[in-house]
Amino acid sequence: MQTESSNGSQAPGAVASGATLSAASPAGAAPPGIAPGPDELPGSGRWGWLRTLGSNYALVGVWLVMALVYLLIMPGKFWHFTTVQSIFGSQELLVFLGMAALSTLIVGEFDLSVASVMGLAATIIPVLNGNDGVSIWLSCVIGVAAAVACGAVNAFVVVKLGVPSLVVTLGSGTLFIGIAELLAGAGAVSITPSNGFRDLTQYALLGMPVDFWYGLVLAAVFAYVCAWMPLGRHVLFVGANREVARLAGIRVNRIRAGSYIVAGLLAGLAAVVLNSSVGGFDPTDAATYLLPTLAAVFLSTAVVRPGQFNAVGTIIGIYFLETGIFGLQLLGLSGWIQDVFYGGGLVFAVALATVVRQRATRG
Repeated sequence: MQTESSNGSQAPGAVASGATLSAASPAGAAPPGIAPGPDELPGSGRWGWLRTLGSNYALVGVWLVMALVYLLIMPGKFWHFTTVQSIFGSQELLVFLGMAALSTLIVGEFDLSVASVMGLAATIIPVLNGNDGVSIWLSCVIGVAAAVACGAVNAFVVVKLGVPSLVVTLGSGTLFIGIAELLAGAGAVSITPSNGFRDLTQYALLGMPVDFWYGLVLAAVFAYVCAWMPLGRHVLFVGANREVARLAGIRVNRIRAGSYIVAGLLAGLAAVVLNSSVGGFDPTDAATYLLPTLAAVFLSTAVVRPGQFNAVGTIIGIYFLETGIFGLQLLGLSGWIQDVFYGGGLVFAVALATVVRQRATRG
């Protein structure tokens, strides 16, 4: 395969962020220059399987303990199927945004604009439909196309011009929200009521809104691509070591650019889900989705594949955080608890991932 030259630097911590050197080496092989003994491998030894299980799923254990504590404290409030519906049936937007952020983080890039891209698309849809009379389905297509274009702009500046992704996406996110506020005018904008469009996300399937299942399918497809398809292995290889991937013949810059375009696409689909669920959008609310998204994605580094961003871990992180917030709200704590929990969750995620990775390496 033809190699490419590099434009721009790799995001700090890219090797630990979502990539794995096993994408380029046999399963269980150590990184170059390291020759661990049998006792240093996380899954070796008599109790290796238990140590591996604890390392990979410690966060799930914390989640179960937290739910049990809530159940013991307030059994009359927490022990209901409505609690399950409230926790698992209200976070589909974060699932889509989480996968959008994940698509860049696993290649060693940052995208702090995903919430703003979603906000712009979620504003374009009701402006076209509610204000200009464009059909809701055509409005959705245009909104998603605009989100993809935003991803392409990020890709061009980061990959082609070589500007650091953190700076680019922080600035472009502010730009996109400014454009959304310009289009919306003052306040929120609404779509023209449509039962068919509302049923896209509100139709119940097995007791849960159908968009809950959309999120699970999206995460499953994402995980499958990364684990079993050549494209996924190339993506992980690029995130693990960009220069080695280039020398191996992988089109590194194409994968980097593609990750931003996929992030834009998923953010646009999140906008469709949002408009179908609530019937409109206020662009000033877009920024509130960024911290929950990042907290959940970084929590994925503490579960399933410690030290690496992954789709299944992101799903677990989203519902872990929502369980904690929902329980605290049932205890009477006010809305400020969301910022505290999401911010604390982000710090906890990074700290736990570091500790788990160190313990697994030491055996």
